[in-house]
Amino acid sequence: MAKFEGVYVAILTPFTEDYEVDFNRLREITDWMIGEGVQGIVPTGSLGEYATMTTEERASVVETIVEVTAGRVPVVVGTGAPSTAQAVYWAQHAKDLGAAGIMALPPINYNALENEVIAHYEALAEVDIPIIAYNNPRDYKIDLTPTLLKKISKFPQVIGVKEFSGDIRRVHDILDQTDLEVMIGLDDLAMEGALSGATGWISGVPNALPREGVQLFELARKGNIREALPLYRELLPLFHLDASPQLVQYIKHMMTLAGQPVGPSRPPRLPLDTESYRVVEEAFKRAKSQQSVPR
Repeated sequence: MAKFEGVYVAILTPFTEDYEVDFNRLREITDWMIGEGVQGIVPTGSLGEYATMTTEERASVVETIVEVTAGRVPVVVGTGAPSTAQAVYWAQHAKDLGAAGIMALPPINYNALENEVIAHYEALAEVDIPIIAYNNPRDYKIDLTPTLLKKISKFPQVIGVKEFSGDIRRVHDILDQTDLEVMIGLDDLAMEGALSGATGWISGVPNALPREGVQLFELARKGNIREALPLYRELLPLFHLDASPQLVQYIKHMMTLAGQPVGPSRPPRLPLDTESYRVVEEAFKRAKSQQSVPR
C-alpha cells in the first residue's frame, strides 16, 4: 500500500486585499477541504506562492495547516528553495512539526549536474523525513528522468515522485524502473495517471472542487471508465488551466466561484483580463452542472 494515496491538494495561500497572509481564511479552507474528503494537504508549493513569502510567513503557513489538520489527513510540505541549505531548513521545519513528508524540487536556480542533483536529495534525506521528489521540467531546468529517479531512490527516505512532465508514459517507466510510488502532478492527466498506476494526485483545481476531484480519482483508480469519463470531460477545461503559467490566478478565481474566496495573488502575478475570467466562469459552470457527485 502506498504511503501517500489519493487526492492531495496543493493548497492556495489566501491573501487580504493588502497582500497579507489571511490566516483565518487559511484555517477555514483547510478545514473545508478536509470536510469535502481530500486525503492530504500540500502547503507552500508553487500554487501556494511560496516564493513570494518571507521566512516568517512561510513558517506560519505550514504551522497553521499542521495545527488545523490535527492529524486528520497527512500534510506534505513543499520545500522548494534557491539553495540546498534552505530546502533542508524547510525539511527540518516540517519534520519538527510532525508533517508526514515533504515535496522536494531538485535545484531550481541552476542547471545542476546529475551528481549535484543526487547530492541535493542526499542532503534532504539526512533530515530523515519521507520525500516525494517533484519532477517539473516544464517550469524548471532539471528533468528527473526515470533513470535519475532510480539513482535518487537509493536513499530510503525518497519514496515517491510528483510527476509533472506531461508525458503519461513516464508513469509507466517510473513504475517499471523504480520502486517509487507515483503522484500525478498535472490535473489534465489525473484520470490517465490513475489508470496508469499512479496512486496519488497532487492537485490544483480540487482546491475549488475537492469532492469532484476525489470522486474522479477514485473512479479512475478502480478502472471505472464508464463513470469517470463523463466527469473527467466536464472538468477537463478547468484542468487544462492548471498547466498554465497563470494557474494561481485561475484557481483563485475558481475558489471565488466555489464560494471560498482566497483573495488576490501577490505580484508579480497580476489580475487577468476580463476574457480570461469569463473562460474560467464558463468552464466552472459546466463542471458544476455535472450531477454525479453525491452530497
